[in-house]
Amino acid sequence: MGSVIGEILPLAVGIAISPIPIIAVILMLLSPRAKGASVGFMIGWLAGIVVAIIVFTLLSSVIPQRSEGVSPVAGAIKIILGVLLLFLALRQWRARPANGEQASMPKWMSAIDSMTTGKGLGLGFLLAAVNPKNLLMAASAGLIVGGAGLTLGETSVVITFFVLLAACTVVIPVVAYLIAAARLAGPLDKLRGWLVENNATIMSVLLLVIGAAVIGKGLGNF
Repeated sequence: MGSVIGEILPLAVGIAISPIPIIAVILMLLSPRAKGASVGFMIGWLAGIVVAIIVFTLLSSVIPQRSEGVSPVAGAIKIILGVLLLFLALRQWRARPANGEQASMPKWMSAIDSMTTGKGLGLGFLLAAVNPKNLLMAASAGLIVGGAGLTLGETSVVITFFVLLAACTVVIPVVAYLIAAARLAGPLDKLRGWLVENNATIMSVLLLVIGAAVIGKGLGNF
């Protein structure tokens, strides 16, 4: 079980430090409906990660393996996922703003000020379970967990670890805001600005590293 946790650790970190959901939750915490929207977003984000990794864990558990650690089918799928992550890394790198150019953000972020709890929940779920970057990383983690031959209890522990780590950068700000809202407004706004400016660079480097790692794990299955 420990080796499986070690394998999925970078994938969970990859989801955790994805700038877009962090920016989204910060904007919600700075909005007029901060409490309802952010709590809804947090719940949706957690649910989306849970659904994504469980689905891919279940799917990967039925992939046939010839012997211990050898599964050409799983290996091929991991290589494909890794190549897709590298492709997304290239897209993110090319999307970086030029010097002096304002970084562009998704248009839906302009509607965050009027976002309700329900809409926040739906947005969090979509960003976690449907967003291509996060979905590819959750799928890669699911393939590792499902193909590791763990018991049900061990699988539950590994998935719980993955979800908590992947969601921590959304959960921690929301919980901290509920405890000490007034003190966090300034630091959150500064963090939001930095993430907006560096979003493309962060994600391109992150996806490059994780994509290469996933391809390596796929080659190891042959």
